[in-house]
Amino acid sequence: MADEMQDRPLVGVVCDRFFAGEHDLHGAKHSYVRALMSGANVSPVLIPATRDLVAFDVYLDTVNGLLFPGGASNVEAHRYRSQGNADMLVDPDRDHVALGLMQAAASRGMPVLAICRGFQEMNVAFGGTLYTDVHACGHSEDHLEDPSEELHTRYRYRHDVELAPTGMLATLAHAQRVRVNSLHRQGVAKLAPRLVVEARTPDGLIEAYRLDGHPFALGVQWHPEVMLEDDALSRALFAAFGSNCRRYGRENATRNTTRRCTSKGVEPCQPTALT
Repeated sequence: MADEMQDRPLVGVVCDRFFAGEHDLHGAKHSYVRALMSGANVSPVLIPATRDLVAFDVYLDTVNGLLFPGGASNVEAHRYRSQGNADMLVDPDRDHVALGLMQAAASRGMPVLAICRGFQEMNVAFGGTLYTDVHACGHSEDHLEDPSEELHTRYRYRHDVELAPTGMLATLAHAQRVRVNSLHRQGVAKLAPRLVVEARTPDGLIEAYRLDGHPFALGVQWHPEVMLEDDALSRALFAAFGSNCRRYGRENATRNTTRRCTSKGVEPCQPTALT
């Protein structure tokens, strides 16, 4: 079992909270679960979206990485000191969990992959601000989702992004310019001080960044989870995330074993050598 956990480590997926009829649900789209299992070779576990969750370490002691997926809702405007639109769908329970987990995971050096809404959460978590509506702020690229479109065409390539020449994404893509399938309403206004730009649209909007000084904490505005079969960068991105989750698990195995034994009041265990 230990070898299996190292080969396919557990990765936490932050849930949305939403209603289906009269039922109050927590969940994540299957496209993210599938991408984690097939693209990153990890085992996803869902983390509920509830403001009752305050013990973030309980989850972080269990998983070796976190995925912050996209979602239908937007980050509440007061979280980045702004005013929201009346028609803006929000999920305050997810905000609470995502922002808390993001900061706690970063302090541990835990691998993080943030997509779409998760990308925006990443900026807010570290002190950045968002445009409530990117199109109202003069950005001309096509960023909006059209729910009337068929699902297989809705997530098509929308526009190009320019990759930072020495960045993580340029290294993974072996290119300086790639096409992406961004679908979003909010966007980065002021970049958080700890984030480093990885990609921009031709009209200047930031669409990817990484956390400075962190081994692997990356946010992208687009949807690589639905492009694994057709897009080389999407495959490379999830493969790199999975590799970093396995690295993190190996590096922390001895420390976690010692912590468990010490908490039981016994001498620290002798760890099994890792191969």
